[in-house]
Amino acid sequence: MSTLATPRSLRANREHEWGRLEEILRRAEERSVRALDDDDLRALPVLYRGALSSLSVARETSLDLELVTYLEGLCARAYFFVYGVRTPLRSRIGAFFARDLPLAMRSLWRETLIAVLLTLVGAVVGYLLVASNQSWYDNFVSSELAGGRDFSASKEFLRNTLYDGSGGNSLSVFAAFLFTHNAQISLLCFALGFAFGVPTIMLLVMNATMLGAFQALYGSHGLGFELGGWLSIHGTTEIFAIILAAAAGLRIGWSVVFPGDKTRLAAAAIAGRTAGLAMVGVVLMLFCAGLLEGFGRQLIVEDWARYTIGGILLAFWCAYFYLPRRGLRADG
Repeated sequence: MSTLATPRSLRANREHEWGRLEEILRRAEERSVRALDDDDLRALPVLYRGALSSLSVARETSLDLELVTYLEGLCARAYFFVYGVRTPLRSRIGAFFARDLPLAMRSLWRETLIAVLLTLVGAVVGYLLVASNQSWYDNFVSSELAGGRDFSASKEFLRNTLYDGSGGNSLSVFAAFLFTHNAQISLLCFALGFAFGVPTIMLLVMNATMLGAFQALYGSHGLGFELGGWLSIHGTTEIFAIILAAAAGLRIGWSVVFPGDKTRLAAAAIAGRTAGLAMVGVVLMLFCAGLLEGFGRQLIVEDWARYTIGGILLAFWCAYFYLPRRGLRADG
């Protein structure tokens, strides 16, 4: 070891090995491991162990920081090629949808149940308040969102908004606006979760009261069943996405309030990884809801068909996220 006691002697004895290792790694990184010939593949683990030995000596003998940093980087790069599992992109995507996303959703089951309860409470409160006093309607539904759908509208006008009859493109415009609104609510429910979950709860309840107000409006004209079908074809996906986004936000918020034995920052970071995975699923669900809102609801105008499609989609999402499967287990 005495011959390796100085930076100069260490470089003189090992620098050619480092150079060869770096060249092998460069070719493998630029193309793939398949670009290496048999001699390179056999030499790679030997050169890696030699670089580790040099790094150990460099640290023990307190050599210059630049050399230690170089060897640390070289060893880290070599490690992934010697021991790392190189999974094809197709396999990684498949594993995400088959395992990672359902696990993330299942781990949020407590927060999801609370979000469902808040949504139901908000919808019932909105419905009861508007049904008892029509003046509450304007408090829950903005004039921009209502688009003429208020208690001054006739039954025929409200019916046309559900089936796009004589209303022309009014349904398409309103559907696009409603989708944009709900997508914004989903993202805000997640993004504002860090504030102890309070804004998330408020947004979720406010959005639910709007649904209850619409139901009270249409129900007062005997169109409650028809409105349910109009909402169902896309709403079982879209509203479920909002609930899951709120659950993700609540997970982050509660990790800040109750960090356990971790710091609040560390607890929020851990919760954020799970919540972030869940939000990928939320975005995909919103995309599906957008397609249903843009095409399915305009093309399918039979009430029971709308309910059937909405029910099938809800069953699909529940089965995908929560149905027990072999090798899939969520902690927490």
